[in-house]
Amino acid sequence: MKLRKDGNSIGSIETRLGIPRSTLSYWFRNIVLSEKQKKILKKRWKEGLVFARTEAVKWHHESRKTHIAEVAESAEKMLDSLDVKNKVLIELALAFLYLGEGSKMNDATSIGSSDLRIAKFFVRCLTEIYGVPIEKIKCYLHLRADQNPEKLKRYWSKELMLPLSNFGKASLDKRTLGKPTYPHYKGVCLIGCGRVDIQRRMMYIANGFCEKISNS
Repeated sequence: MKLRKDGNSIGSIETRLGIPRSTLSYWFRNIVLSEKQKKILKKRWKEGLVFARTEAVKWHHESRKTHIAEVAESAEKMLDSLDVKNKVLIELALAFLYLGEGSKMNDATSIGSSDLRIAKFFVRCLTEIYGVPIEKIKCYLHLRADQNPEKLKRYWSKELMLPLSNFGKASLDKRTLGKPTYPHYKGVCLIGCGRVDIQRRMMYIANGFCEKISNS
């Protein structure tokens, strides 16, 4: 009774003393709280709500960190089990990348990406899996209006280890005039070669693999 008159909520008293809420409600039925007591009760309720939300956010962040760490560890184990020298595995990965991102509308094999990792992977596969000579790999940059074509040609040339002579004229998107570009964005690099047989082979592999798995 004293705890209630001091402005404690029924829930907090229930937790503190282990007395059922229904019993407490019956005991407190004749207690009329003053305005001062009601203000204390409301203040404590708000403080408890803030604390509960803060703790919930902390728990969520910690839980998320733990989950991400578990996912990363599981993925690393899977990657460690792969034979990255296996050309069949590499070609299968490339085929699915091409199925999602590659050009399928013309008689050439090409892919466009702003992701340097994808671009490097594609160039390496063209040379090592399909034996495409370096000089046959052509690149075209699609940039925003405020970007420097020559500077970015040098960037992609260095990163992809392709000569500058492999790069054609860059195109600038006039729709982006007056809109500043983030420093990390290096444009989209369209990489390709004239061998349509590579495109056809990759599409056949990716589609055939999907059918094989779905029908097994």
